[in-house]
Amino acid sequence: MGYVLILAEKPSQGKAYAGAFKNTSRKDGYIEVDDNRFFNTKAFITWGFGHLVELAAPAQYEDKWNDWTLEHLPILPKQFKFQVSKDKRKQFNVVKKLLAGANEIIVATDPDREGENIARSIIQMAGASKKLTKRLWINSLEVDKIQEGFRDLKNGDNYVSLYKEAQTRQYSDWLVGMNASRLYTLLLQQKGLRGAYSVGRVQTPTLSLIYKRDQQIKEFKPKPFYELNGDITVNNGEFKAKYNDRFDNKKEALDKLIEYGVSKGENKGLISSVEKRLKKSNSPKLHSLSTLQTAANKRWKYSPSDVLKIVQNLYEKKLLSYPRTDTKHITESEFNYVKNNLEAYQKCLGIEIDVVYPHARKRYVDCSKVQEHYAIIPTKQIAELSNLSDKEKNIYVEVVSTTLAMFAGDYQYEETRVDVNVQGLLFHAKGKVEINKGWKTLFNGNNKEKNKKEEPVLPAVSENELCIVYIATKEGTTKPPKAYTEGGLIQVMKRAGKEIENEESKEMLKKVEGIGTEATRASIIEVLKHQKYIEIKKNDVHITEKGQTLCKVIEDTLLASPEMTAKWEEYLSKIGRNEGTQEKFLDTIDRFVLSMIEDAPKTVEKNKEMLKENVQTNMVGNCPSCEDGSVGDKGKFYGCSNYSSGCAFSLPKKWAGKTISKKDIKKLLSDHKTGIIKGFKKKKSGTFDAYLVMNEGKMAMEFPKRIGKKGVS
Repeated sequence: MGYVLILAEKPSQGKAYAGAFKNTSRKDGYIEVDDNRFFNTKAFITWGFGHLVELAAPAQYEDKWNDWTLEHLPILPKQFKFQVSKDKRKQFNVVKKLLAGANEIIVATDPDREGENIARSIIQMAGASKKLTKRLWINSLEVDKIQEGFRDLKNGDNYVSLYKEAQTRQYSDWLVGMNASRLYTLLLQQKGLRGAYSVGRVQTPTLSLIYKRDQQIKEFKPKPFYELNGDITVNNGEFKAKYNDRFDNKKEALDKLIEYGVSKGENKGLISSVEKRLKKSNSPKLHSLSTLQTAANKRWKYSPSDVLKIVQNLYEKKLLSYPRTDTKHITESEFNYVKNNLEAYQKCLGIEIDVVYPHARKRYVDCSKVQEHYAIIPTKQIAELSNLSDKEKNIYVEVVSTTLAMFAGDYQYEETRVDVNVQGLLFHAKGKVEINKGWKTLFNGNNKEKNKKEEPVLPAVSENELCIVYIATKEGTTKPPKAYTEGGLIQVMKRAGKEIENEESKEMLKKVEGIGTEATRASIIEVLKHQKYIEIKKNDVHITEKGQTLCKVIEDTLLASPEMTAKWEEYLSKIGRNEGTQEKFLDTIDRFVLSMIEDAPKTVEKNKEMLKENVQTNMVGNCPSCEDGSVGDKGKFYGCSNYSSGCAFSLPKKWAGKTISKKDIKKLLSDHKTGIIKGFKKKKSGTFDAYLVMNEGKMAMEFPKRIGKKGVS
């Protein structure tokens, strides 16, 4: 007699499922379950470690694809092959054996397209794809939610299209990445550049967005401007006002004063208008993954990748709902349990709120906006904050505060607008007075608008009140666009369509929400870091020389365009809805790859002068070994340009714990000796100073001569 096999994505998930059942027994790689409340027979829980199964390397299709040569492109397998990662074979064999004896499989990986792909790839590789499957689809790992999910298992066949969508994405990314990376790497190496250049469907358009912002900053030319400001004195105090228009030069500003018969310095004025309005703002929407990543990066400088890991940890601790969600809404069901736990959440945060909105509002609760997952909210299980790391605590408090805010009152303030008339020349001032902090009390001064300049509080004034206006000109300078932060980049990727003029493409990007998906954007940024295309300085994203080189070469191609990603994602989602086919999509990808291979040499050739300049800039000196080669930057070291001809000369970038500057390497190669370099690290502790010298083609140290009896250098 067969049994039920529950296939989880990873051990922690399997352990969480086991916690919802009776009579469980942990084994090596699986858990045995005997719980007749849910199963008429014995059940087993097993798991992967994420992807147990991966696409095979090109060399496993054809031997010639092991070599990186232009002649062996394109790489277009007729049928894709899969393999089990070497370090995961033991667990795969456990899963395979259990799958063989099962008469029913419950797919219980993460409830998204990648989770479906992980499970189905394992089932396919194990030869169990014809067996009956059911699907567990839950957004929380709390015991009651797990039990509820196992009582309401879905038909597994309903999710096969989601698997096809994810698999097609996997195939297409592999095809573009394998071909484009080899193609551009080889073409750039022909022009004298060294190192590998990774190119991808999603990472390259993202890099292009960063490059464009970098260019805008570099090409920005600041322009001076002048303003007319007024210091206003009234019976009840003083305030500042300004004339609305700016002027290109000081003369234009002064001419405006002359036009109205007004002088710089002191003038008589009149309060011509006082308008007061009571205004209010709703609490922020609930968090999707991207808004949480953006908020955490802005406040604590956490990278998007770190935020995803933290939220995943809190999900596995059963404290937050499923993290990889792109919606900011919940359903009535979630609203009700949150409402029932309001007191516990407040006690956890050590704060009390007035529940002004006890009923669900469509801004937050809307079933039509919830498809696979709802917004990130706290679960019924309340955290013990002292048991969380600082990062976990910050993220948890942020999510709970944002969730509680939908019950709190609006933020209310009185806005005052004042017009000051100086012989017909109008100056304007705006200020506000807080009436009720409402939901903002939850954020302890660290509210959603903390970086916005607070409007000043104006003194009490009345219409037709006389005043003194001291007028002065103020010079300013236009500012360049700001560099993207990592959190800001997440939002830029999401709204990439706003930068596109073509309306059809813009609409596509709106449908698929820009570049990448909620679950993948953080990893895309990490790939760009890993490839040394970007670097993060003080939370700002900067493109490197390597990143600029690639962007210049692919600038006018589809690889740099968010439109390509939009079209791909739109069709991939059609596959998920059974409205498109894998075959049609992959045929388009094959044609794209062939077109790219034909066009790339032209685009690289068009940039040959720029590439030549880059190669020259990259060189630090002549090779002392083969004498006719040039030594250049190879990434982690400096090496000879004649490496392919047999010259193995190289110099490290770091030695004895000290990073050697490019300037010192140049001096070493030209003069065979550097100046004194301070800060080399001793093996045990402390530092020392030394010269670097070339000694028979190798780098060595020379120590300063000691002076005096004590040997002070």
